[in-house]
Amino acid sequence: MTKTAIINEPAPQPEIECWVQGYEPPLSELLGQVVLIEVIQVNCTGCFIHALPEAIRLHEGYEAKGLKVFAIATAFEHYEHNTLENLQHLLETGEPVGAPKQQLEKAGFLENGKLPYQIPISVAMDRLVVCNDKVTEKSINQFILGQIPDFHEVEWPEGRKEDIYRQAEEHLKNRQYHALTFEMYKLQGTPSSILIDKQGILRKVSFGAVNVLEDDIRQLLSE
Repeated sequence: MTKTAIINEPAPQPEIECWVQGYEPPLSELLGQVVLIEVIQVNCTGCFIHALPEAIRLHEGYEAKGLKVFAIATAFEHYEHNTLENLQHLLETGEPVGAPKQQLEKAGFLENGKLPYQIPISVAMDRLVVCNDKVTEKSINQFILGQIPDFHEVEWPEGRKEDIYRQAEEHLKNRQYHALTFEMYKLQGTPSSILIDKQGILRKVSFGAVNVLEDDIRQLLSE
């Protein structure tokens, strides 16, 4: 049974299907280093604009000081795009595919159809397992509480609670796979950052954050 990650407890080993670029040993062999895992999707425009450039900057600035950075590509939606093949294509050519390519080209972000930077860190593919779960009221509530622990305590604006419930139900009905690392760390989407200290303790999980990890990394490196 897959472990569930809990803040301030030992970080469970991510479930890796394969390493597509480079390789990193298990977390148990990275003790003594601060570890930053950037979780992305190939079909995530924000991952290319914000998350990967920031992860690369932190890798280049702090690797010599004891920071280990690597990325895991996952798939919790748009399974036809967030594939191992598209990840391999991205890493081999520097060329995104699908909607991100169109959006990045429109924004003038790409250079000759390719990312304007190299990805120097190791990149793995999350392990995906076919999902045959029945969608029930119980499973919908469990999913919501995994994302919003205080869902039933919050005073939501009129109609918002029902909207969240319907969105959760739709997501579960459309879910084709369990993305094991994504679910293990209870991630809300991509990009997400997982920060682990020198003792292998999970210290922070953040979603969609940009330029907020550097102070935390400096603190952990000094401990």
